[in-house]
Amino acid sequence: IEVVEDQTGSPDPKANFRLIIIQTELERFKYLVRSFLRTRIAKIDAYLLHYTSSPEARAHLSAAELQYASTHVTLLHQHYHSSFLSQFPASLRNLDDKAAGGISMIDSPDMGKAVFARALRDMDGEVEVPGTDIRLAMERGAVVVARWSAVKDLVVNGFCELL
Repeated sequence: IEVVEDQTGSPDPKANFRLIIIQTELERFKYLVRSFLRTRIAKIDAYLLHYTSSPEARAHLSAAELQYASTHVTLLHQHYHSSFLSQFPASLRNLDDKAAGGISMIDSPDMGKAVFARALRDMDGEVEVPGTDIRLAMERGAVVVARWSAVKDLVVNGFCELL
C-alpha cells in the first residue's frame, strides 16, 4: 500500500505500469483473504453448537472466532426463545438436548468427508489409513484425497496441511 501511495502520480509510464501490477496483486491478495474468512465463518456457522459446546472444539477457534460464535449462539437462543421456545414446556427449550434414543441435536462435522491434504515433509515408509487396508506413500509436496479421519493425526502433528 505504501508503494502504491508513493508511486501514485508519477509521470513515468514504467512506474504507472508497475503500479497497476502492484494494485492488481494487492486486490487479488485481499480477495483471497476475504474468501478464506468467508469460508471459515461459514464452517463455524454450520456447526455453531458443536464448536461452542465442548472445550476440545473451542480450542480450534481463535479468540475472535470464539467471541463471534458465542455471540451468535446467544443471539440465536434469544431469538428462538422469543419466537417460539417460550411456548414450549421447560424441558423442551434446550437447543443442545439429547433426544430419546441418544441422538444429539448438535450437528457435528462429518469425519468421513473427503479432504485434500499435502505432505509438508517426507514420511518414512507408507502411511496406513485406519480401518482399511490402504497405504499411502507420501513424499514432500504429494497431494492425496482421503477421509478426514484418516489424515487428522497427520495434520495435527504437522506432517500434512489441508488444501
